[in-house]
Amino acid sequence: MYFTPAALVIALGLSLSPVILHAAETDKINLPEMGDSSGALLTAQEEKELGEAFFGSLHSQVNINQDEEIQDYIQGIGQKLVAASDAPSYPFHFFLVMENDINAFAGPGGYIGVNSGLILNTEAESELASVLAHEIAHVTQRHLYRAAEAAERLSIPTMAATLAAILLGTQSPALGQAAVMAIQAGSVQFQIDFTRENEAEADRVGMQTLVGSEFDPRSMPAFFERLQQATRFYGQGVPEFLRTHPVTTSRISDSRGRADTYPYKQYPDSLNYQLIKAKLQVITSNNPVDTLNYFQARLSQGTEEQRAVTRYALGLLAINRQKFQEAENIFQELARAYPNQPQFPAALARTSLAANDFKTALERYQKLAGQYPENEAIKLEYIASLLKASHSDLARQALASLAVPTQSLPIYWELMAQTYSQLHQPADSHRYLAEYYYSTGQIREAILQIKLAQQSKGLNFQLSSILNERLRFFLEQEYEARRLR
Repeated sequence: MYFTPAALVIALGLSLSPVILHAAETDKINLPEMGDSSGALLTAQEEKELGEAFFGSLHSQVNINQDEEIQDYIQGIGQKLVAASDAPSYPFHFFLVMENDINAFAGPGGYIGVNSGLILNTEAESELASVLAHEIAHVTQRHLYRAAEAAERLSIPTMAATLAAILLGTQSPALGQAAVMAIQAGSVQFQIDFTRENEAEADRVGMQTLVGSEFDPRSMPAFFERLQQATRFYGQGVPEFLRTHPVTTSRISDSRGRADTYPYKQYPDSLNYQLIKAKLQVITSNNPVDTLNYFQARLSQGTEEQRAVTRYALGLLAINRQKFQEAENIFQELARAYPNQPQFPAALARTSLAANDFKTALERYQKLAGQYPENEAIKLEYIASLLKASHSDLARQALASLAVPTQSLPIYWELMAQTYSQLHQPADSHRYLAEYYYSTGQIREAILQIKLAQQSKGLNFQLSSILNERLRFFLEQEYEARRLR
């Protein structure tokens, strides 16, 4: 299967990698006028494969969030926006990158990432929604795929390897520059920036999505303006989001004028947003003592809901400090005060698990799974707790109940591998571990696991066929990736 290389690399217009900017400055790479006259640059299957390869490459280069609760929130707010977009049935995937830099990006196949640093720098949930709506618009308006139809075409495995090599620039500028030069050597030209017209269209379409989702349209110009004003303090370290999304005074003015056409009203933040933001502050803290002092100083400040968020953060910090009874008391109190908020009883279950009280943890997770049957984060935590307690049969049953999108996540394959290992079925365990490694961009390890699975005794014809096909696929992926090294 083939696809124009420009579609891959335009995705890097919202890239995490500073080296790409350096490469563009040293040797300007131009793309012919973008257009998609035929609408046939790629099939739906090619787009899906490219997106999966892109996501796998990212896992091998940056720290993708593995906290099920945070992932559930990001996916939830993203899907709320998608439902109000002009492509509500498109299979978007939203995820969080655990990086302090302020950045967000749209990749092929509807994979949209946002950095933890961006969320922590928002002052309202609508600001986060405005960024995601803007990225959704880049995808729905086909900005990623309006590439020159005459450009030389590369295979999807090659593009996945190219993307992985370019993203290595986050760790090694020389390797990132080498990847850019390798593509140039193949007579492939591309650019890394969306045009002004693309950005203006993403602003306009994104704002429509924002309003349709019941978020504040004024949050878009407000957040961009605050970032623009903050750049005077950054010097050379301008946030990557502003490098790839240049915010001009006229652009802010245009979006503010558009926002002012909508009636003014209050858009309160959800409690979910506040809790996730507090959890991120705890997780990303480099100084637990300062973070503890920060939240303790705010115990008596703000509204009742804000004080509850503060107590929640202090409970999480208590778990980290192995003060399990202190955490238990905090979460019990919060669960009584907010009986319909799943984060608090989930934190109680997590406290029991951290204290190695498996019986209590399983009872709590089982109750939560019944109370919130659609909550995938709770299901995943429940499965992990079942495995810790060596209840592999129950874990296998629970894994089968997960939603299809969840079954494409790395955590799903990891849990499947653990489950079949406990069930003493090594062939299946190695097979699923191979899928985990592949989904996180570790092709060599995926090949090794498939070969280990093939060495297992008692393979039936069906499983043997699956293993042969996956080995062929992984070897092809590895071969294409190595061509650019």
